[in-house]
Order: sequence, then C-alpha cells, then structure tokens
Amino acid sequence: MRKNIQIQPLTQDSFSAFGDVLEKENHDFFSINQGLTERYHALSLAQVSGENAVVGMSIFHNLCATEVPFKIDMLERHPCGSQSFIPLQQQKFIIIVALPLDHSQPDEQQIFAFLSNGKQGITYHQGVWHHPLITLEAESGFLVVDRIGEGKNCDVYPLTQSRWIVE
Repeated sequence: MRKNIQIQPLTQDSFSAFGDVLEKENHDFFSINQGLTERYHALSLAQVSGENAVVGMSIFHNLCATEVPFKIDMLERHPCGSQSFIPLQQQKFIIIVALPLDHSQPDEQQIFAFLSNGKQGITYHQGVWHHPLITLEAESGFLVVDRIGEGKNCDVYPLTQSRWIVE
C-alpha cells in the first residue's frame, strides 16, 4: 500500500516542533543604518556542540528540480548542530521532517512535508530528522548555515517503507 505525505503550507506554528521559519512576516524589526534598513533580529539562533566546532556558511547549488509526487526512502539528522537553508533566488522548496520515535530513530508515522513560499528560509533544530534539500526549480541556490567541525554529525535512517510526497 502506498503511504502518502501531504504537503502543507510552511508556518512558524506548524513547523515549531522541528525548527524556525526565517521570514519577515509577523516579526518586529528595528531601524539601522540611519533609518535605511530594517533589521529583523535573531530570527533563529545556530546551535553547535562538539570539539573544534564553529558555525559555517556555505552555498548549496541544486542542479535539478524535483517534481511532485516523489518518493522518499530515508531521513537524516545532525546531532551536533542546527542547519539553516535560505533560498537565494526566492524559489519555493519542500521541507520534509519527522518527529523522533526515540533517541535513535524517527517516528515513521509522524513525517510531515511543508512548502516554503520562496521568501521563507528554515532552521532545523539540532538533531531533527529531515530529508535532504528538495527544490522545485533547477539551478537553485541556498545559503546554508550549519556546524563545521570534527566528529560524526550526520545520522542516516533508511525508512522501513518508502513514502510518497503529494500535493
């Protein structure tokens, strides 16, 4: 039997168990640079742990688009740090996350899919189970803020049954 996961709109309330939504909407700001800039301060805070760990900024450049519906077979998590994705071309992307079943695996019955409107970025909290980046547009770039450092910081969990992501 095919197991489907419905894509839902990305909001801070619906995503709060997994991380933060990075967007200006519904957030206060203060003026800086002689009133020429609005600063939306500390929308998300990076989390890192482990020896010789720092917060790094990278660009991920996706070469191909994913079409809905599509199948997922695995989830991953980063136990030593948070991970943020900010779209550079205001492209929509899909975020797939799962609640934990216990300290070592996701709850395969609690997998969720969210759609960013392209003006929203996200931060996965440290240790949150998620699928690797899914973009709906080819040649799309993302600013990524995550932990750089020694030690293993990526656990991969193969799902016992594939799931389909649908609209």
